[in-house]
Amino acid sequence: MSVVFPVPHPVRSFLPFPGMQRMRFGTLRSNKSPACIGIAASVLLLFFAGGFSSSAQTADSATHEGVPKARLAVVAGTGVLGFTAGLLYLSEIWYADSQRVPFQFYRDHTGWLQMDKFAHSYVAYQQSYWGYEALRWAGVSRSKALWIGGSLGFVLQLPIELFDGMYEGYGFSWSDVAANTAGSAIFIGQEMAWGEQRILPKFSFYPSPYASLRPGTLGRTLGAQLVQDYNAQTYWFSFSPGTFLNWGKWPEWLCLSMGYSGEGMLAEFENPDFINGASVRHINRYRQYFISIDMDLRKIKTRHGFLKGLFHAMNMIKIPAPAMEFNTTDGLRFRPVYF
Repeated sequence: MSVVFPVPHPVRSFLPFPGMQRMRFGTLRSNKSPACIGIAASVLLLFFAGGFSSSAQTADSATHEGVPKARLAVVAGTGVLGFTAGLLYLSEIWYADSQRVPFQFYRDHTGWLQMDKFAHSYVAYQQSYWGYEALRWAGVSRSKALWIGGSLGFVLQLPIELFDGMYEGYGFSWSDVAANTAGSAIFIGQEMAWGEQRILPKFSFYPSPYASLRPGTLGRTLGAQLVQDYNAQTYWFSFSPGTFLNWGKWPEWLCLSMGYSGEGMLAEFENPDFINGASVRHINRYRQYFISIDMDLRKIKTRHGFLKGLFHAMNMIKIPAPAMEFNTTDGLRFRPVYF
């Protein structure tokens, strides 16, 4: 008896927690990666860093006799405590039931239609962004903040890959490291080229119907699906054409957005033919490409620190909007509302 499978979801919602599933060497462990903690921290830190961005943006023109010690202590202390807590979590909780093995590698560059690589890059970008903002708020010079804070995405995620290489059922992934490096490089490169972030990596999510077929892999609850189901995630690059083409009449807050996602993924590399004795051979894996409109919430003028922080945090998320989709199965289609 075949499974009656619903039509792929027409819209997606928007929640800021992309997942990093980790399925290693045939042993399926919990798909919720410790890297997801990094993006949760990014939301909170961007919220606060956004409220301080006005002081950071004027730091170059202001005269400072020295770095404000109190602010720098807060940033440094928070960073050290967070990094230490993350390492302890990895060694004492995440890998607690895993056996130590000689360092090993894992080739997963073709897994999940590269959606997990977009997730790695996105998280690294956001971590670099708030790292830079936090240091600028603390009074650190732009050049030092750029290289120290801007490298934070790579630095924070590297230990996860190193730990993966040391435990059974996991493995060190060079493609993950490359994606982490790309995320930090996207931030640093834009600051060096333009002195600002003109191209904004963003994220959107809407529960997919595939999770009900393989809840152990794609998530049994909405929260689990948020970090495990790559079918439900879309990664975007939003930009305002006016910043590149000097279109004076183009609203600086209005962006075009290019998106990428995947559909029909029931496993990391290849879908199974049967699930619980029912055939799922009719489910195809395919890529999706999108073009849509978006908003740069940083351009909303406000002097209120709370709102500024809120807008900075929300700017990680792609707003719902109409979109054109091209996929390798159905060709070109119009989405009246795509979340």
